[in-house]
Formats: sequence, structure tokens, C-alpha cells
Amino acid sequence: MNTQPVVHGPSLLSGQDVSLFRRGQHFRLYRCLGAHPMAVDSRPGTLFAVWAPNASSVAVVGDFNGWNPESHPLAPRWDSSGIWEGFVPGVGPGALYKYAVTDSKGAALLKIDPFAFRFEPPPGTASVVWSLDFDWHDDDWMARRFETDPYRSPLAAYEVHPGSWQRADDGRPLDWRELADRLADHVDDCGFSHVELLPVMEHPFYASWGYQVLGYFAPTARHGGPQDFMHVVDRLHARGIGVILDWVPAHFPSDEHGLARYDGTCLYEHADPRRGVHPDWDTCIFNHGRHEVRSFLVSSALFWLDRYHADGLRCDAVASMLYLDYSRPDGKWLPNPYGGRENLDAIDFLRELNRAVYRDEPGTFTVAEESTAWPGVSRPVHLGGLGFGFKWNMGWMNDTLDYLSRDPVHRRWHHDRLTFGLTYAWSENFILPLSHDEVVHGKRSLLEKMPGDDWQKFANLRLLLGWQYCHPGAKLLFMGGEFGQRSEWNHDSALDWHLLEHEPHRGVLRWVRDLNRLYRDEPALHSSDHEPDGFRWVDCHDADNSVLAFLRLAGDRCLLVVANFTPVPRRRYRIGVPSPGRWRELLNSDATEYGGSGKGNLGVVETNPVPSHGHDQSLELSLPPLGIIVLRPES
Repeated sequence: MNTQPVVHGPSLLSGQDVSLFRRGQHFRLYRCLGAHPMAVDSRPGTLFAVWAPNASSVAVVGDFNGWNPESHPLAPRWDSSGIWEGFVPGVGPGALYKYAVTDSKGAALLKIDPFAFRFEPPPGTASVVWSLDFDWHDDDWMARRFETDPYRSPLAAYEVHPGSWQRADDGRPLDWRELADRLADHVDDCGFSHVELLPVMEHPFYASWGYQVLGYFAPTARHGGPQDFMHVVDRLHARGIGVILDWVPAHFPSDEHGLARYDGTCLYEHADPRRGVHPDWDTCIFNHGRHEVRSFLVSSALFWLDRYHADGLRCDAVASMLYLDYSRPDGKWLPNPYGGRENLDAIDFLRELNRAVYRDEPGTFTVAEESTAWPGVSRPVHLGGLGFGFKWNMGWMNDTLDYLSRDPVHRRWHHDRLTFGLTYAWSENFILPLSHDEVVHGKRSLLEKMPGDDWQKFANLRLLLGWQYCHPGAKLLFMGGEFGQRSEWNHDSALDWHLLEHEPHRGVLRWVRDLNRLYRDEPALHSSDHEPDGFRWVDCHDADNSVLAFLRLAGDRCLLVVANFTPVPRRRYRIGVPSPGRWRELLNSDATEYGGSGKGNLGVVETNPVPSHGHDQSLELSLPPLGIIVLRPES
């Protein structure tokens, strides 16, 4: 047991650090708060620093002092910052610790370190002293990402829950290092450009899927240590695959050992439950108007981009942050100073967050999960926007799944479900999400949402995925969708990989591979995804046949996309095209290698000088049942 007394005086915090922290402008707090192994006067130990401004005393306790709050008291800084500090000799990486906080009324609290780099595996809740040293091998990737324009590059993300993607033979979740190469192999084979991981930050409640975060600076110990997770990112980068992390700046769980009432007061959260408690999740809502909380959260965001080399952050539940009346009935919410429902503090925070990310971590990007019509979510702050790089297009997702879940005989009456999205497709930099939220809680898997017999279900699924990849916008597909998972996602078990023993599921996987290849190789499908000049309708009015046709464009590159949303093959279907000559069929979701019936255009179609759809030339096409085809002019 370590019995050496606390040494007071050493500090990683300068006066400028404290000033920036208190003004909400310190975005690298992980460098000076928390637990940092170091040597003082040649004595190795750990320097502890924690913000608890309303505490009457704070001590560090752990396995090194028998969890005795009398052994190693910390001292408050002289500058009234509310920060308590102390150097404990002899304590190094691997030591378990917490802070014993005594509030202003004398009540004893035992709290995690909000800046801990590691935690003990659940159900344990102690913080762990740790160093983040790691030998990275992704210099080339990091240099390339700085030069890459994410808005003109293919972005097709594979969304993954690390605990249930695959499991070991004994049923346990894979550790980070077991996951690394398996995931990289699969994603590379499928052709996705990015992996998007559901929150990897430490969380006490596994069934929250990581969305109830307590350790904002630590990957969950369920799968290993910090360097193990760094290895995952490093291996993905080695295969040319980007990494997007889900991140939760809206709320946090109310567990006693966590951030809630950290020093006996509502330090991180609003005190008034009408602003401080989330009615849907019974979690605490961050006080985004408090300067120190802003510094904490923006520091967390930059931490994952800096120390873990993440390429992007997807911010969860942004809509819940923007509206004071979110999920609240009349009389249960507080208006802003102007009487409105807009959360002005959260708006300012999100703008500050995005300014910091794009200024301080160039080459990275942010994504908003925002489900309302809030304007300018992905527009620059200086133009009045929130400053995100991308926004999930929840409207496209809802309309598309609603349409495709209907029996084809009824689709003619709901044609606008597919066309309406193109009226606002360039109002934001959209990502088209088919995410985890759509395959849980009784919503059924993507395959089982589709109507009809088994053949029609698979045809509809291939049609859905083809529609997603040809439609303007970046792409996101949740794990299992790439091979037609039948059952709903269950976070307690692996995906049904055995389904790939069956040809229809292998066909879906081949289809996704080829969609990713075409999306990557054809600039017309990605370089103008977020600009209206990259898209042109050929025919959006044929509701009677449930057929849609459009062009994707990039300079002199042109692709024709035609989709037939009924099981009725359409022969000699005339489509006007902008150039004469031979048009080659690049993809056909009804091809036999994907599990289809093989109906199509035998590879090449020649134009006729017959005017149609405003063009002098046209094609007579064979449209496969429940199919989508992509053609390109040969000259």
C-alpha cells in the first residue's frame, strides 16, 4: 500500500489554462485535468486534478491506499477555479482510483474521474491511471485525410456495434484486437469507405448500446484497453478505411458514481428538471450554457480526433438539444429569454463545437443526427448554420422505408414518397441512413420489412439498397444489412453470419460489393452528391407503373438510373437520354449472381432517334421486376 503523502504544488494547469477553462474556451482539457503519470523531483507518481468547485474537500482514493479518504487529500487551487490538485508518489499506470468528494453539507460522495483515460471493466466502476502512448502506423492516412474533400469523395459508412457484430466461439464479445482485422477484412471486402462505430466510450448500461456515456475520454473496457482500441483504428486506416465515432453531447446517465451532482450540486447538468432531466431516457441533460461544461465537451470531441485519430464524429440526439420542449408537454418546459422553444445555449455550444473541430482538427468532419427541419444544420457558422459537415436525412429514410414496405400494388398511390426527397436533397449535406434504429424494437430487419414472398423480399431489399446508392447523398448501412439479416438486431448476440451459407444472402452481399465499387469508381455518383447539378430527373411522373428514371452527372460523365418498383417486368420501356449511341448496363439488381431472375438488357442498348422526355434520342429498355439498373454511354 502506498503511504507517501500527497505533494502539493506541481500542476499541469497554467493561469491561462484556468482562464480559458472558466471562459468555456479550453478545448484540450485532457492534457491538464484527470490523472497523469509523471515524475516530480525524480519521484514517479501520478498528478491528479479534478474540478469540484462546491466541494468542501476532495481526496483521491484507490487500491494504492485501501480506498481511505484520509490518506491522500487534494488541495484547492489558489485561484478559485474550483480545481483540486495533488501529486501522489508511487502511483502509476494500472492503479484503480476514484475521488472521495465531501459536499458543502458534509455528505460523502465517491466519484469517477470525468477525465479518466481508462476504467475497470464493468460491473466495476473505478477509474484507472493510464498513459496513452501508442506507436501509430497511419502517417500516410493522416496526411491523405488532410488533403481529401469529404464532400466530393465517396462516403459509404458501415455502422457497427462492436459487441454484437461477431462473437467468439464461446459467445463472449470480441476484444478490440480480435475485432480489428476481422472487421477490416470484411469492410475492405465489401468496399465501404468508413466504419461508423456506435459509441465506444465507457458506459455503465450495456443495453444503452453506448449512448449513455460516463467516460467521455475512455473507450469501454469491455473490449480491452485504450491501446487496444487504438489498434483497431490503426488497422482500419492501414486498409484505407476511415473511422467515424458516435459521440453523445446531449445527456448522460444519473448513476451515483458518475457526473450527476458531481460535487453535491448540479455541476454538469441543469438543476431545474424541466431542463436538466431527459423525459424519454431519464438521463441528465448537460448544461450547455455553463462555460466549464462547454470546455469539457469540446475537449472530449477533439480528444477522439486527436489522440485516437478518429476521422469524424456523429453527434447523437441533436434534435433533443435544439428544442427546449423536446418530448415535453405544455407546462413542463421553460422557454428561452425571448419566449421561444429554441435552446439558445445548446445552439451556441454546437456552433462552438464545430468551429473548434474544423479549425483545430483539419481533415475531420462532424455529422448531426437531427430529425427535424431545423435550417442550416450542415451550413457554416459564419453563414448562420450550426456548422456540421453532414446531416442524417431522416426524412429520406422514413419515406423510403414506408414506400418499400408497402405491397407493390399500392405503391402507385404513394409515388411522392420517393420523389419528395429530391425537392430538398441539397438543402443540407445529407447522409442517407439505414441505421441500427430501424432494425430494433419490433421494427423488423430490412429484409423482413419488405413485402411479398421470399423472392420478392430479397428483390425489394436489393432495390432498396440500389436506390440508396444511386440517390444523391452519402450512404450509411447498419451491419447485417449487407447480407440480408433476417432477425432484428440483438445487442446480446452476434449477427446471423451462417445465413451466408445460403445463396440469396450471398447474392445480397455481392450486390453491396458491386454498389460500393460503382459508387467509388464513378464520379457521377459521389462528386456532386451535395450539389443539384449532379442530378437530373428523366421521368418522375410514371406513378401508374411505379417507375422512376434520373441521370447522375459529373462533368462529362453521365449515368442513367431506372428503377421499377413493381414485380411486373416492363419490356420496351422508352426512356429519353441526352446522347446517342450505345449505353452499357453497368449494374442490374435482378442479375442471377445477385439472386434475381436474370431479366435485363443483355449488357448493351442502342439509342433510337425517337424523342422522349425532352431528349432527341431514347432507349427501349427491359426493366426487371422489383429491379434497378444503371447504364452509362460508351462514348
